[in-house]
Amino acid sequence: MSNFSWPRNGTPPSGAACGSPYQRLSQRMLDITGDRGVLKDVIREGTGDLVTPDASVLVKYSGYLEHMDKPFDSNCFRKTPRLMKLGEDITLWGMELGLLSMRRGELARFLFKPTYAYGTLGCPPLIPPNTTVLFEIELLDFLDSAESDKFCALSAEQQDQFPLQKVLKVATTEREFGNYLFRQNRFYDAKVRYKRALLLLHRRLAPPEEQHLVEAAKLLVLLNLSFAYLKLDRPTMALRYGEQALIIDQKNAKALFRCGQACLLLTEYQQARDFLVRAQKEQPFNHDINNELKKLASYYRDYTDREKEMCHRMFAPCENSSTAGER
Repeated sequence: MSNFSWPRNGTPPSGAACGSPYQRLSQRMLDITGDRGVLKDVIREGTGDLVTPDASVLVKYSGYLEHMDKPFDSNCFRKTPRLMKLGEDITLWGMELGLLSMRRGELARFLFKPTYAYGTLGCPPLIPPNTTVLFEIELLDFLDSAESDKFCALSAEQQDQFPLQKVLKVATTEREFGNYLFRQNRFYDAKVRYKRALLLLHRRLAPPEEQHLVEAAKLLVLLNLSFAYLKLDRPTMALRYGEQALIIDQKNAKALFRCGQACLLLTEYQQARDFLVRAQKEQPFNHDINNELKKLASYYRDYTDREKEMCHRMFAPCENSSTAGER
């Protein structure tokens, strides 16, 4: 990930006037701590708000020692980075301060002086004592989970004292947390987060002019819950939440599709067909819906073939005994 290159033997360029690569780089970097302990160079600008304290962050990073091309630490080789909470999972003070200066989608290069990195002792055998390190960090996303956790810990009466926008924000955070867990294939944990979001929205009584905001937030959570229960192989619950989503939006193709999937797993073939045909009507060219209809047709053929075979076996002895009697 680093753009630096050194001679093959790892020896830095000679000449005091040139300075080391990190010294030259530091001259054009932004001082974000006021003591030049953490220096920053933005490679790609991000968007939106800055990372909030106590947030959980999703990042890709690589750490380098001076005059070495390969990182001594990196998570870029993982298919899906782990969500890390500021103040708990991140051990480098410099990285935490650096992240607090970043926005979603931002890619930046940081220099951490020893005080903000591995200190006077280093981290043997990889990091020598009193070492300045370079980190390249890409902020993929962050979630302000601390605010959500504190809010959910309040009683219903205390939550009612907050404006609706606060409730919607916390519910969105819970849903986004669930989405991250879902992408990690942690379907049970995702379901727990979705249910927390739904409980907040069910509790809240909004004035008529704002009720559509609550219903829109509920719809997203219900769709996610239906999908999570499908992944947990609990089609009855998936159908229940899918039908609740259809109460809010009876033409929602995703809700119709989830209900169709659940009915197929429950071998309720006629009901599955009704849901899937309605979904196809809303989105005629949706490959997932069309493929599910093909799957349904195949399953139904197998089902009817088995029924015919069972009937044949049931009545075959009667036919044989009747024939025997005639003889």
